[in-house]
Amino acid sequence: MTSSKGIINRNPLAQVKSIKAESTEGTYLTIEEVRELVKTDCRYDVLKRAFLFSCLTGLRWSDINKLDWSDVNQLDGVHRITFNQQKTKTLQYLDITEQAFKLMGEPENQERVFQGLKYSSWMNVELLCWCMAAGIAKHVTFHSGRHTFAVSLLSRGVDIYTASKLLGHSEVKTTQIYSDIIDSVRKEAMHKIPDIGL
Repeated sequence: MTSSKGIINRNPLAQVKSIKAESTEGTYLTIEEVRELVKTDCRYDVLKRAFLFSCLTGLRWSDINKLDWSDVNQLDGVHRITFNQQKTKTLQYLDITEQAFKLMGEPENQERVFQGLKYSSWMNVELLCWCMAAGIAKHVTFHSGRHTFAVSLLSRGVDIYTASKLLGHSEVKTTQIYSDIIDSVRKEAMHKIPDIGL
């Protein structure tokens, strides 16, 4: 290739512009699918508990993995987690449901809540196997738990600002992608209404 100054550039990649990644919809599960996972055995109990915990709290894998019992307290009869988000480094307070607390198991010496949880390709495969055993034919990753939580909130009428705060997003526009998913689900649902013969 010859540049505008007549100098030959032998590197063909020097002229290639970077390609922007497409924004893709995150895989999420319906409440019915989450219920199927609850009923289905998983080879690793800690993986099952941690993933369901993500579905009920919206926490990322990194935050679940480092969660200590010292981060958990009780306030007015409600269990609260206080932690620094791994990704954003911001302090987050999250009141959790009794269901979510139950998934945490029994406290052991103020150590990690989900002991034995490891991020690996093997665990990702086990997550997919567990989903397939539950009859779920979606490409589920651990982050799908966070997507499930967000879609579940918005589809039940929680406003986008509150959902954004619960997810720990610094800007509401980050949460907007979930709102777009809800709109597409609503449109799809409307087209499932049967023909009435008009």
